[in-house]
Amino acid sequence: MRIVEFSMIVEAVRQLCMKAACDLPADVLEGLQRARDTEQSPQGTAILEQLITNASIASARRMPICQDTGSAVFFVAVGSECGIDRGTFTEAINEGCACGYREGYLRASIVNDPLFERVNTRDNIPALIHYDFVAGDSLSITILPKGGGCENMSALAMLKPADGREGIIDFVVKTVDAAGGNACPPVIVGVGIGGNADKASSCAKKALLRKIGSRHPDPRYADLETELLTRVNGTGNGPQGLGGTVTALAVHIETFPCHIASMPVAVNLNCHAARQATVVL
Repeated sequence: MRIVEFSMIVEAVRQLCMKAACDLPADVLEGLQRARDTEQSPQGTAILEQLITNASIASARRMPICQDTGSAVFFVAVGSECGIDRGTFTEAINEGCACGYREGYLRASIVNDPLFERVNTRDNIPALIHYDFVAGDSLSITILPKGGGCENMSALAMLKPADGREGIIDFVVKTVDAAGGNACPPVIVGVGIGGNADKASSCAKKALLRKIGSRHPDPRYADLETELLTRVNGTGNGPQGLGGTVTALAVHIETFPCHIASMPVAVNLNCHAARQATVVL
């Protein structure tokens, strides 16, 4: 059994929070550059150029790419032979997240009660943590800062199996089209198919972790991703919802087995500031 120190996790998460806020992943930056070169609307091209410039300034000056530094969503893969010297992984991640948001002067956006009190916790915790338990003795932590604008455009449909491929296409395209500029396009579209209501939603968010340009390993779903991207970009929403030919940079699908009577489909959008960062301890 390998034991990871609580303090090591805190420090790693602290750094992850600040890195993700300031550095756009290379695949996203390259996706924006390709979009700029192919966008047919002059206004859309100008917007994309501004987004690229903004990302460059943020990285150089160590400033947040967007003022909405998001809810802190973590995907954590814990090896079966990995333990912690004290406390819990959740406590360590939350402490590191609070330190990172405070020290990086990142906007705290979490309120302590969703309905009645809505008082800001002032340190952006508790974080939203998804755990996966895997073989080995490593600990992998990925942060996906999720802005409120794009998260608010999430949608879930409990489709019937008979709705089939066209039913999924219709739901996904309508969801992205209805989001308009609220999700700050060009977006990355995460689609979860299968499981149940909560699993489909989790799959849709996990799909956002895939690199732009990657394809689903099943050629049938890879073809569906391609068709969905074509249909979404055919809506004409364009960059920032102001018109154009690039509404989305990518569509990524994740699936899970489901009940014979069900076909849940979830959509989770990520804005053009599709931030994430990973550390393996």
